[in-house]
Amino acid sequence: MLLTGRIPGHIGIIMDGNGRWASSRGLPRIEGHRRGVERVKEVVEISAELGLKALTLYAFSMENWRRPSSEVTTLMKLLELYLRKELNSLVRNNIVFKTIGEIWRLPEDIQRVIRETEEKTSVNTGMCLIAAWSYSGRNEIVRAVKKILIAGVKPDELTEELFSSYLDTAGLPAPDLIIRTSGETRISNFLLWQAAYSEFYFTDTLWPDFSRDEFLLAIQDFQRRERRFGSIPVRADAP
Repeated sequence: MLLTGRIPGHIGIIMDGNGRWASSRGLPRIEGHRRGVERVKEVVEISAELGLKALTLYAFSMENWRRPSSEVTTLMKLLELYLRKELNSLVRNNIVFKTIGEIWRLPEDIQRVIRETEEKTSVNTGMCLIAAWSYSGRNEIVRAVKKILIAGVKPDELTEELFSSYLDTAGLPAPDLIIRTSGETRISNFLLWQAAYSEFYFTDTLWPDFSRDEFLLAIQDFQRRERRFGSIPVRADAP
């Protein structure tokens, strides 16, 4: 499938449905997470090929810490394995890797791998791949407010632009399109500030089955939207 028209600059994905995918096949939940990692690799590659400026993947929410410890440990290990395995590919494909969220909550060995990956890709100039780990949109906003108070910013100095510079996503464009898999139609505490004018694409497809073709269909759907931003209609595929 070939795409014509404007490509979103920044896409966010709420990757949902790994557990249900495994359960429906009589498999352990971890098998769904492993299959989900394969989809991550594919979507990252496609996004870089299309020329996206940024791709943000909602991988592990603050609420996910409530899951059984064995599942949390396995998810952390999958993150480590992915980064170790894909580091050379990220460097080769000129992709910058960043994380957002309370990364300090992760195990120290995982934090080391994250820092190493961020450092080794920091000189790249292509697409930015952002992994949201131990992340909550409300928590991010509260942390930004605390930083602003510590910095001594006066009320009359505070603007939306200045506030954005204290968020985890400082320097990144707002997401044009947010995709959620698995049939759920809610944002689940993901990029609450940044998604103010994002377009949304919801699909019943579980994340492990989310194919390259459906990803492209989501972008085509975005291109047919009229984006008003509170003003006159502007088609997403307008020049």
